[in-house]
Amino acid sequence: MSRTRPEFEPITAGRSGALAIRAVGKTHHIDGQPLEVLRDVSLDIGPGEFVSIVGASGCGKSTLLRLIVGLDNDYQGEIRLDDRRILSTSLDRGIVFQDHRLFPWMTVEENVAVALDRRPLGREAKKKLVAESLALVNLSGFEGAYPHQLSGGMAQRAAIARALINEPKVLLLDEPFGALDALTRLKLQTELQALRRRNQGTMLMVTHDVEEALYLADRVVIMQGGPGRIARIVPVPFPHPRDRGSAAFARLKDEILAELMREPELGSAQVTILSQDRRR
Repeated sequence: MSRTRPEFEPITAGRSGALAIRAVGKTHHIDGQPLEVLRDVSLDIGPGEFVSIVGASGCGKSTLLRLIVGLDNDYQGEIRLDDRRILSTSLDRGIVFQDHRLFPWMTVEENVAVALDRRPLGREAKKKLVAESLALVNLSGFEGAYPHQLSGGMAQRAAIARALINEPKVLLLDEPFGALDALTRLKLQTELQALRRRNQGTMLMVTHDVEEALYLADRVVIMQGGPGRIARIVPVPFPHPRDRGSAAFARLKDEILAELMREPELGSAQVTILSQDRRR
């Protein structure tokens, strides 16, 4: 996409998008008892790479995304983006949740424009950027629609447009298609691939769907809980577009599923809480 006017320069012009996660740990406190959610999580993600994280519910996947986006800075270790430590939220990181989180009283155009509030742009410049972002996700013509007038897939497209409008270095996706029907999910996976080719930013996606992870990602990170930690990192060797029905794809999917089915060892905090629960 070419932009010649200075006010249209993206926030992240000249971006890299390299993430470095170093020995990250996170502990909650429940009823006065420590609950270790993440332990010693370390991961490097290169500029423009697509990485998927899979794991059982409660293994800390979404917690890790919250730390990367900057919604929580109470943790051990450090997270760096292009060698700068992440301490708070920033326009260089966008996030899409399972729930589209569109404001029901705003139109699609207004919902996407909300993401531009922190940029010193004029009204017409913002309107043009919104139009371009909606075109990227095939929502041109729906600018005046309200969220309740959209299908689930269209609402998620609007949420993705909002997350991409500032051209972030890193796009974080927390189960973005988890609430959608199977056919819509497949279609949006393909559209996300096309967006990645155009956007060329780094993407990190949390998903419970191993097939989705393999279809989209360059690498799949397998997490186990008790506390959350990286069990294995699996490179995905298949070129795009990928054939979900191939024998090699199925073998790698089964291999990852087998890894996920292994019972993790419980940490001391979890053992304490389980013991207390049994005594009640």
